[in-house]
Parts: sequence; C-alpha cells; structure tokens
Amino acid sequence: MEKENAVHLARPLMEDTAVRYVIDTQGSTFTVQAFSKGLLSAFGHDPKIAIRDFKGDVEFIPGAATFDDAKLSVTIQSASLDDIDDISEADRADIQRRIQEEVLETDRYPQITYECSRVTGSGSGDRFWLALNGELTLHGVTRSLPLSVRVVVDGSSLRASGAFSILQSDFGIAPVSAVGGAIRVKDELKCAFDIIARKQE
Repeated sequence: MEKENAVHLARPLMEDTAVRYVIDTQGSTFTVQAFSKGLLSAFGHDPKIAIRDFKGDVEFIPGAATFDDAKLSVTIQSASLDDIDDISEADRADIQRRIQEEVLETDRYPQITYECSRVTGSGSGDRFWLALNGELTLHGVTRSLPLSVRVVVDGSSLRASGAFSILQSDFGIAPVSAVGGAIRVKDELKCAFDIIARKQE
C-alpha cells in the first residue's frame, strides 16, 4: 500500500478533463505470428502476418490517481492482414486467400475490434505499466482478453507496446492445413504491437 501511495504522489495533480490520443497507423506496427506443425512442417513456413489497416484511440485523465476513467478502442479491417515473409508471390497470394476466405471469413466479418474501459496500473512521470481487461471481437465471437502494456507518454504522443497470445479455436476458427493435413497451422497465434498515438487538441 505504501508503494502504491508513493506512485500516486509522484504524479502531477489531476487535470479536469480526459485527453484523447488517436493511433497513428503509419507509425505503428501490429503483427501476428503463426506456427506450422505436422509431418511435413519442416517444409512449410511459420507465417508472419502484418496488420496493415487499423485505427483507434485512447482516453485518460493525466495525473489521475487511478486509471478508472481510461478507455481504449481499436478497430482492425480483417482484410488488411498480409504475409510479410520472404516468399514467392504465388505463395503470398495463396496465404492471403486462405486468411480471408478460410480463417477470418472477411466477407462475413469485415472488422476485428478490441474495447477496454477497465484499466489498472502503476508508474510515474511519463512511463506506466498497465493491465487492460478488455473484450476482443473476432470472427463474430467476443471474448475477454487481458493485456499487459508498457506505455510512454511525452505530452504530444503516446507509445504503447506489448504482446499476447490467442487460440483460434476460442473464436470458432479452424486452423488451416495443407498437403492433406501433413502441414497444419497451430491453434495458438502470438501477437505483438508497438503503437504510436498522437494527442488531439
């Protein structure tokens, strides 16, 4: 308890209104790493997917003693996922088709969203370590997704970075396979993000 109070006292006095930061997509990175398995997995590859089109914003009250009023919203265009490995264009096109048609079914589920209004954390000055307890909606299924995020704020911009894993089966997605099932994608996907957001005046 004493340590927590020390953190709060180290922060500046609370301001009256929340500050909004909007994600700078061009300055941010968001990737998904898949892994292959099966008898012929050594002949396949572990696809690394970049999320190209996403937007969102963050709101919080600078200097507040808690993060009770903090909010985060992110929307991803599911058709924007793109394999960034060094592979042939034919393989890239095939993977892209499978992602859109077999995995994400982008015609039916064009967006992926993450909404969070339950935030706790610690830190002082311009550096914070936050625990987010939000909800991820993917492939028409909504599930709780806790995230651990490192945040650096310099006044005009905010940088948030972290990593997390999801299971495709939790969202009604059957991992794809090839060569009669001799190469299959593992259920677990590992995601990483390094997000830049700009302060809105």
